[in-house]
Amino acid sequence: MPRLAKEYKECDQHEKAYQAQDAIFVARKRNVAAKKVKPMRWVKNVGLGIKTPDAAIEGTYVDKKCPFTGNVSIRGKILKGLVISTKMKRTVVVRRDYLHYIKKYRRFEKRHKNIHAHCSPCFAVKEGDIVTIGQCRPLAKTVKFNVVAHEAQRAKTGKKTFRMF
Repeated sequence: MPRLAKEYKECDQHEKAYQAQDAIFVARKRNVAAKKVKPMRWVKNVGLGIKTPDAAIEGTYVDKKCPFTGNVSIRGKILKGLVISTKMKRTVVVRRDYLHYIKKYRRFEKRHKNIHAHCSPCFAVKEGDIVTIGQCRPLAKTVKFNVVAHEAQRAKTGKKTFRMF
């Protein structure tokens, strides 16, 4: 079981502005007689049977759009798909394949949709991985989903091969 840090560990500083979690006050006074010491990292349980990753609990990153350490709630649809692009910063493109029935010909045709999803630094996602994404409030113009679970790539497949989950 991962433990929350009791003493403050400096957060990753990769931006121009100072990065710190909103819920944590860094310069708090130490109380010697305190029975319960509050942790120095704020982490929440997303719910819906989704396990909080160890990297979110023990990590030092700051991400306000992370469902585990930020101010984002997961509600609505929970989807699975294949990651086809990780070129954007903290955003991935997830391909979802499905079959559409054509009544006239009584057959199915293959279709797909690309969904942009925010990917927290607690997931090491690569192209070809299978991710579970959950719907949240709009985080950007095209980003309305958040990565909540990650399965590593099993077999090497092409970008545009048809895979249903």
